[in-house]
Amino acid sequence: MPPVKPDELFGGYPWYHDENILYQGGFPWARSTAERGELLRPEILRGIGVPAEAYVASACEETIAKTEYLDSDDRKARRMREMFMLNFYWFMQVLLDRKDRMSMASGLEVRVPFCDHRIAEYAYNIPWEIKSANGREKGLLRYAMRGVLPDSIINRKKSPYPKTHNPAYLKAVMALFENLLRSPDCRVTQIFDADKLHLLLETEGRSFRENWFGQLMQGPQIFAYLIQTEFWLRESGAEILL
Repeated sequence: MPPVKPDELFGGYPWYHDENILYQGGFPWARSTAERGELLRPEILRGIGVPAEAYVASACEETIAKTEYLDSDDRKARRMREMFMLNFYWFMQVLLDRKDRMSMASGLEVRVPFCDHRIAEYAYNIPWEIKSANGREKGLLRYAMRGVLPDSIINRKKSPYPKTHNPAYLKAVMALFENLLRSPDCRVTQIFDADKLHLLLETEGRSFRENWFGQLMQGPQIFAYLIQTEFWLRESGAEILL
């Protein structure tokens, strides 16, 4: 079992608590799959063989099929187990990679105690009404830590990372991405349609109707993702065969 974060174990994400999202199909943090697919070059889409949203839906259903239920589970309890599986195998992997690189670069160990497989296995069967004690995200965890942590920490509103609403951040990632697009050895345009990427720059990412990734902001996160993709293509030496 890979490392786990408290948000996955104890229901820290907003889609655990918003029933408008909870019972929708697909990955709860990715509500703009069709729009993302439209950014791809036509050759990439033809290579996939199915619409991007159909491909993503298939991956989602394969993960949900691994879910184990109790006979006593009602509809909501079953869905919460499915949500755990989706977050565990997909959403968490990205965040853990970021967390590990940031913390280890500063000589910090932040993976304990939630990476203990015994906690993950035990928490899987905790009923949702207990996990969400007092109607809050990570409610049980907050309750258990009273008297151990300061109230200011226990009652603090969740703030996802990486996230900043400082306009300077948006300008910085846009400028970096624009320079990458202009470079003669740009790699990201081997996957994404160059004209549509330029349109994203012109609209500062607002042409997307929903957030790019989970709870995070819209424009800055799109450009940060594309920049990361560009650097990965360069550093890995991966070849795109069409």
